[in-house]
Amino acid sequence: MTTMLKGIAASSGVAVAKAYLLVQPDLSFETVSVEDTNNEEARLDAALAASQSELQLIKDKAVESLGEEAAAVFDAHMMVLADPDFIAQIKDAISSKKENAEAALKEVSDMFITIFEGMTDNAYMQERAADIKDVTKRVLANLLGVKLPSPALIDEEVIIVAEDLTPSETAQLDKKYVKAFVTNIGGKTSHSAIMANTLEIPAVLGTKNITELVSNGQLLAASGLTGEVIIDPTAEQQAEFEKAGADFAAQKAEWAALKNAETVTADGKHFELAANIGTPDDVKGVNDNGGEAIGLYRTEFLYMNSDHFPTEDEQYDAYKAVLEGMNGKPVVVRTMDIGGDKKLPYFQLPDEMNPFLGWRALRISLSEAGDAMFRTQLRALLRASVHGRLRIMFPMVALLTEFRKAKGILLEEKAKLVAEGVAVSDAIEVGIMIEIPAAAMLADQFAKEVDFFSIGTNDLIQYSMAADRMNEQVSYLYQPYNPSLLRLINNVIKSAHAEGKWAGMCGAMAGDQTAVPLLMGMGLDEFSMSATSVLQTRSLMKRLDTTKMQELANKALTEAGTMEEVVALVEEYVK
Repeated sequence: MTTMLKGIAASSGVAVAKAYLLVQPDLSFETVSVEDTNNEEARLDAALAASQSELQLIKDKAVESLGEEAAAVFDAHMMVLADPDFIAQIKDAISSKKENAEAALKEVSDMFITIFEGMTDNAYMQERAADIKDVTKRVLANLLGVKLPSPALIDEEVIIVAEDLTPSETAQLDKKYVKAFVTNIGGKTSHSAIMANTLEIPAVLGTKNITELVSNGQLLAASGLTGEVIIDPTAEQQAEFEKAGADFAAQKAEWAALKNAETVTADGKHFELAANIGTPDDVKGVNDNGGEAIGLYRTEFLYMNSDHFPTEDEQYDAYKAVLEGMNGKPVVVRTMDIGGDKKLPYFQLPDEMNPFLGWRALRISLSEAGDAMFRTQLRALLRASVHGRLRIMFPMVALLTEFRKAKGILLEEKAKLVAEGVAVSDAIEVGIMIEIPAAAMLADQFAKEVDFFSIGTNDLIQYSMAADRMNEQVSYLYQPYNPSLLRLINNVIKSAHAEGKWAGMCGAMAGDQTAVPLLMGMGLDEFSMSATSVLQTRSLMKRLDTTKMQELANKALTEAGTMEEVVALVEEYVK
């Protein structure tokens, strides 16, 4: 039966394909007494063999996409599967207690996990506890005859269906096979949306319950343009979606003609259109879409896609690749922004009541625990600076003293490198991300010391409104066009210009077609967005006159009291 759902259109495009459920199956079981213990041992052997085969496939795929080092974790998993002591103890529990293989597996694995987790002074053994947990889950799934989702093994065209997607899961999706994804939760500014835009995969988020309504292999039609999803579409509906996809492709082809054009308004004013990236591989998308710069390189993905702190050389190679790939165009690199919902398996973050308001980003970098990690990253950036036009940006700055301390550490590391005879560029710009209202209000003072501002609206909005952007109950408060937010942004831009500095924006608002005319009118210098939005935005800017947009912005800033009034003004001015 055909079912229609409405979600949030979070990444443009249309797809029709089979559903692939990326949800954890039910692994509950009952402990049962058995007479035929040989049969239970045979079931265990079959489940172990099946798990070995799956892990080998996953490892091979991981080597292709992530490299040998990152894939090494699967070697540890396979070693657990082949451990004779581990297997002997499970079989002993089956034969001596006459219990089913599932119960014996859990009993023995729980014992090992407890022992290893108790070795608090031995990080290596504690990591083995995590390996045993992962392996046990896979063997248990094979015993119960259910499949664990393995996105790395997808080898046909699918639409991913999930509760949500973590940044690391999203980064592993192969565009060749993953045609779209649809989730229960999330919105336009969630990390899954940001990654979907970077990967150019259509996405519909926040459908609330799609995981309960669809089965693996069911046909889905999803539109990242309208937010509509249809389960088991009719032939007519399928044709409609396919036509919408073709029309969007034609529109993209029209925009593509602007790839090498300058970003100039109808009255001849130039703005810089930049793109946000997560990995060096994303640089191709920036160049293919006519990006004039990289306005945000989210370096945390270097850390999240690794099983260890990336070394100085590993980071240097990544930064060098991005700078060289942009052929002299500017590249803004944000220092590591871990915390909130971005965690590392090898770095213990505290449990906090409000992690988005807690120990994250520059707060970690400036702490004793994060000092070595921060200095390693800065050294890698400084060494790479000679390969292009580098701009370094510190995230989550609230206080002027934080910026001064971070810049001081940067200058210390630069002096050390120069003393070692290492070449470092003298033209590196150093700026901050404006995402905390305190910094936005004090922008006039920050502007005396920084080289630039980049406004991170995704967090600035949630902090200004005291409303978690991932909480659906308060999603109505996520208002990018609210006059209060526009006044904060205007203050940042004017403060930068008063000191002869430039102001950019790297939040989702920079590529929002309703916000762009307002930001042009306020004089924002650089707009950084997903690469796929660059040409559409260039096309819009070519039609607009900045004098009229200044008039629009002034009205929105001085006369509007609600977001709805601002939207009505934009519609009036941009007919």
